[in-house]
Amino acid sequence: MDLQKQPQSSSETAQPPPAPPAAEAELRASDADRDRVADLLRDALAEGRLTAEEHSERIDGVYAARTLGELEPLVRDLPGARPAQAPAPGPGTVPAEPDENLVAVFSSAVRKGRWRPGRRTHAYAVFGNVEIDLSEALFEYQHVVIKAFSVFGNVEVTVPENVTLRGSGSGILGNWEIDHLESSEPGAPVVQITGVAVLGNVEAKPKRGSLLRDLHHKMRKHLGS
Repeated sequence: MDLQKQPQSSSETAQPPPAPPAAEAELRASDADRDRVADLLRDALAEGRLTAEEHSERIDGVYAARTLGELEPLVRDLPGARPAQAPAPGPGTVPAEPDENLVAVFSSAVRKGRWRPGRRTHAYAVFGNVEIDLSEALFEYQHVVIKAFSVFGNVEVTVPENVTLRGSGSGILGNWEIDHLESSEPGAPVVQITGVAVLGNVEAKPKRGSLLRDLHHKMRKHLGS
């Protein structure tokens, strides 16, 4: 019997488990993931679970998040919170693909008057001008996303004074200017501006004196009261 060789302990012989797959929290967040979390925050604001200031801080975090793990803490303390990669969104959720594209290449494109904006609109201004005027729009959805791309061009968005206006984007040798606005009406439509301005201009602001006059009726209908 070889006394020099002692049996190894189980801890010494145990093999390490195989490396786990990449954590879901490290997966990159999509626009649809961010929009689903924004919907949860909007509902929490309408129900009084979040103050206007808390909602503002969290919604800014939503559109700055790069991974699913960065989105999850923003709704962790809210009822109905779910993973960002939850099943396909319902009809009231902002889709990943645009309902409408507005393109101005050495030209102009305008949406104004009594029109019905979709849940997501993409605006492209390349040596051109895109004007999106929501001051008289008929809002069929509570959350409207406008993604603006300006390259040596100009994208201008105006909204009524009693909706919520949010913005998260960047200017690269260009101008990115969003006049953030928090509606005093719980459940008011939210207009979210995202995108980038490259040697161009993206601007969004409320139109002074313009109000969404059917807001109360539309919110009662939405809430089923």
